[in-house]
Amino acid sequence: MIGNIRIEICAGSYEDVCTASAFAEVDRIELNSALELGGLTPSLSALKEAKKSSSKSIICMTRPRPAGFRYTEREKDIMYKDAVLFLENGADGIVFGSLQDDLTIDIPFAEKMISLIHSYQKEAVFHKAFDLTPDPLQAMETLIDLGADRILTSGGKENVTEGLSVIRRLNEQSAGRIMILPGGGVSEKNVHDLISEGLCSEIHMSAKETRSDCENYFAVSAERIRTVLNTLKTGTDPK
Repeated sequence: MIGNIRIEICAGSYEDVCTASAFAEVDRIELNSALELGGLTPSLSALKEAKKSSSKSIICMTRPRPAGFRYTEREKDIMYKDAVLFLENGADGIVFGSLQDDLTIDIPFAEKMISLIHSYQKEAVFHKAFDLTPDPLQAMETLIDLGADRILTSGGKENVTEGLSVIRRLNEQSAGRIMILPGGGVSEKNVHDLISEGLCSEIHMSAKETRSDCENYFAVSAERIRTVLNTLKTGTDPK
């Protein structure tokens, strides 16, 4: 935490968890696999090792494939079972999202997942599938009614810079009933805008860089985390 701002790092591997955990200011880590695909379900072994070596709160993504968020019943069954395994093995929360054919919130599945997660007294987080919904304000109200704890969003746009106005409206309408977590392109170039406008008390970032091993992949960069944290500490707008 820096000031009153909580920091969440989006990790794509156990290696990324170790990188993020080295920073005292980081409060929470979202564990995924395949950041280059937008983040998919991690392995159970990655969670177990992360819990053994990191003192940070670790929440786990449940996303069985890339491309979209309109899942079959078989896919949703796997997501649910993955969530059970993660919760049984110490996950501090579950990140999930599922949409209907019309891109509204998949209410039956969201209700089922939130009930499961809360039965373990952990955090239920709806991810950026939210940004595809046709009416984000109504989608937020739906998730509030279902009892979700947090929504990860870039305001329905490619990144938080473009989605600032929607993030602002979500915060105003939510009135503290749910945590709106800005995520998507958060960097030293725009974090000042999020903080200075009072749009959040938490931020989510991957701080990723491209690495290569026969093909390219994404990994969390310690240097990029450090740069954003320094921007938060100094209150300096680097633009």
